[in-house]
Amino acid sequence: MPRSVDVMTDIGVLLAAYDEQMRGVPPNLPDGVHCEQDGPLLRIVGQFRGFISAPKDLGPDGVELDRLIARQRDYFAARGEAVEWKTRGHDRPDDLTERLRAAGFVPEEPETVLIGLADELATTQSRPDGIRIRQVTEDADMHRIAAMESTVWQQDWSWLADDLIGRVRTAPDEIRVLVAENDDEVVSAAWLVFRAGTEFASLWGGSTLPQWRGRGIYRALVAARAELAVARGVRYLQVDASPDSAPILRSLGLHAVTTTTPYVWSPPRTAETRAR
Repeated sequence: MPRSVDVMTDIGVLLAAYDEQMRGVPPNLPDGVHCEQDGPLLRIVGQFRGFISAPKDLGPDGVELDRLIARQRDYFAARGEAVEWKTRGHDRPDDLTERLRAAGFVPEEPETVLIGLADELATTQSRPDGIRIRQVTEDADMHRIAAMESTVWQQDWSWLADDLIGRVRTAPDEIRVLVAENDDEVVSAAWLVFRAGTEFASLWGGSTLPQWRGRGIYRALVAARAELAVARGVRYLQVDASPDSAPILRSLGLHAVTTTTPYVWSPPRTAETRAR
């Protein structure tokens, strides 16, 4: 059974560790991706869309903050690219999200930031009947994962294959990609991303084809990745969890420490684009 947590103490410790270790420049960016600092902000450029990360206490406020936000928007507008500003529920100043909206950033679905102890999560593993879980590194498998995600979300997720391929090529020791298969069909996939120099690794993915849900596949992928994390000496596993996955993860022993909401600015669609 997961160990109980003293909400007044342990959650604060988990959140403090998250703020200290999980913000800032990520290690081992894929080829073609680079970071830029703009005041207190970290700007990541060159992936499928831009990304902005900030410290929990941003610093600038009022007109100065408006200018900082507009500068990020205009930077990516000049590139013709969308950009995500990752906010957390405990970020300051309190009116940050209002100012992002005023600058044209649109909130996506909020997620819950969950953190758990890797060694506890590694004890929950099960193998659903008829399912094989294995680690993959080949480009073809990344394309199979992207095709599965496209089916789940009814959108073109082909970009995911390029992202995973780039990560595996750039820093193969810092990512583990797993697939859950029934015969030759990928029914679910997930990956574990280590964060060098910290006690953390992050759980990503876990989407499962509708007809295969409710069979314990998601739980098995969590446990399999936790085992890999423990083998590397990782203490904490962190997830930005959707409303669907958060209850499962909490039942496994992860703890909610804050929320995260992406605020996304996208370039206006031109008449030529709309006609296509």
